[in-house]
Order: sequence, then C-alpha cells, then structure tokens
Amino acid sequence: MRSDSRKSTLVFLSLAVAMLFGAGCAATQDERIKEFNDDGLQLFARGNFQAARDSFEMALTLSPQDPAILYNVGQCQDRLGDWRQAEQYYIACVQINPNNGDARHGLASLLYRTGRVPEAHRMIDHWIRAEPNRADALALDGWRLRQEKALPQAQARLQQALAVEPNNRRALIELGIVYERLEMPERALALYERALTKAPNQPEIAQRVEQLRGRGIQRPLPD
Repeated sequence: MRSDSRKSTLVFLSLAVAMLFGAGCAATQDERIKEFNDDGLQLFARGNFQAARDSFEMALTLSPQDPAILYNVGQCQDRLGDWRQAEQYYIACVQINPNNGDARHGLASLLYRTGRVPEAHRMIDHWIRAEPNRADALALDGWRLRQEKALPQAQARLQQALAVEPNNRRALIELGIVYERLEMPERALALYERALTKAPNQPEIAQRVEQLRGRGIQRPLPD
C-alpha cells in the first residue's frame, strides 16, 4: 500500500511539474509574440515598413492564425507596394475573422486602388447584408460613399455607425475626413483626437491633427 501511495504521489508531482513547465512555455511564447508585434508596430509608426514586416512575420511564425498579426503583415506589404501579398494577408485575416473591420477596410482600399471597384462594392454590400447593425460594416460603407463623393450620404452613414458604437475608431476617422471635405475642420479635429485617444499608434491621424492645429484650428466649444 505504501509503495502504491508513493507511486501515486510521484505521478501527481510529475504531472504538476509538467503543467507548470507547459504554462511557463506558453507564457514565454505569448510574451515573444507580443514583443515581436509591439516592435513591428513601433517600426511601422516610424515608416520602416520592411523591418516592421519582418517583426510581424516573426510573430506570425509563433501564432500563424492570429488575425491581427495577419492584418499587420498585410499593411506592411501594402505600404511596400506588394499588393498581391497584401491582398492574400487581408483575405486570410477575413477568413479567420469575418468581422475584422481593419482587414475589410484594407482589402476594400486595395481593390479600389487596383481598379476592382465592383469587387469592393460586392464585398461591402455582402458584409452590410450579413451585419446590418455592425459599426465597422457601416463605417466601411461610409468610406465607400466618400470615395464616390457622396459626402452627405457618407456623413449620415458614419453617424449611424457612431450611434451603434460611439467610439468606433474607423467611423470617427472617416467622419473626420468627411467633415474636412465639408469645411468643418473643428469637428474633424475633435473626432481625430477621439480616435487617437482610443488608439494612439496612428501616425497618419496624428499627422492630420498636427496639420489642423498648425492652421490654428481648435476643437469646437461646447454648446
């Protein structure tokens, strides 16, 4: 009986050590993924898209099904002019997470730039039909309306998106751009600042804020 009890204890301790070791490995891998991804984000913000891509790809080797990292690699390929590769990464991201607004936006923009506007419209229409109350889908439709220079309709669509999700980053940015086109820079500035509060690592939006402030634009006073 004592021998059996000792064997049981040894088995239990072995399993406990294995579980602890496995948890430690998982934590270490998660930390490495985060380090590579954070490094890529910093490099991307500085405009070093090739080095950023290398960091994101290292993260991807450790987590090949991570939609956020797939999108990040796609963004780098897009900025580097490799549109075929960018499209593949955007599509892979959407296949894993069909409601990834960033990847949908990246893909729609790429389709527009490569002369496949009807394809972009079909993708957006399909998403709107599938998710009529999703803020990201409404924001993308607002982006499409802005491309078509239908600014009042774009404004209404983006306000609809913000009614669903008041701090939706894409809707805030798009509505800010629409307000700039409608010569309402104060409102645009307020929306850009809200978008940066939600996600500070957006160099292009930070640049828009800087340009508006450089022109002496200030946020509108409360009513």
